[in-house]
Amino acid sequence: MHHHHMTMLLLAAGLAATCAQQQEAAQPSAQPSTSPIPIIKYENEGVNPDGSYKWSYETGNEIVAEEEGYLKNAGKEGEEAQTAKGRYAYTAPDGTRIELTYIADENGFQPQGAHLPTPPPIPPAIQRALDWIAAHPEQDKEGAGSAPAPAAAPAPVQPATSSPAETADPTAAAASSSAATTATPAPARRRR
Repeated sequence: MHHHHMTMLLLAAGLAATCAQQQEAAQPSAQPSTSPIPIIKYENEGVNPDGSYKWSYETGNEIVAEEEGYLKNAGKEGEEAQTAKGRYAYTAPDGTRIELTYIADENGFQPQGAHLPTPPPIPPAIQRALDWIAAHPEQDKEGAGSAPAPAAAPAPVQPATSSPAETADPTAAAASSSAATTATPAPARRRR
């Protein structure tokens, strides 16, 4: 029994040593810098009475940002819109330089940058349809773009002309007229 306890103790000690080595390997070897990153450049103008402004900065770790803006349609109620355009750049952890330019206005935030995903291309058949639609805009309501006219109603069936003898007997004329206007449908044909 003493041998069994000793084996378990050695296994536990080995397991503990292995876990400790794995934890040391998992921790980063480089300690994060606690020194402050210097601001190399900083400029700030505004907000001015007309709504315009401009700012920019650059840091010691190569972060650059700048923006300028103004109030579009100033004084026109319901038409005023703040407009801004700018850019920023930094180095990603993998060393890639990320640069983004943007416009922000009444149409929203519109970024552009090589790192941003792009939509897939439009399939050729859909592009042809879009081109056709663009080349054939809808015409006015009486033109070619309007809905088709309803089909004309079929002409009513006219009774056969009657002789003077038939018109003398009103029931005969009615029977003659009724026979002429009553249509019997043709039997349906089966398709095979």
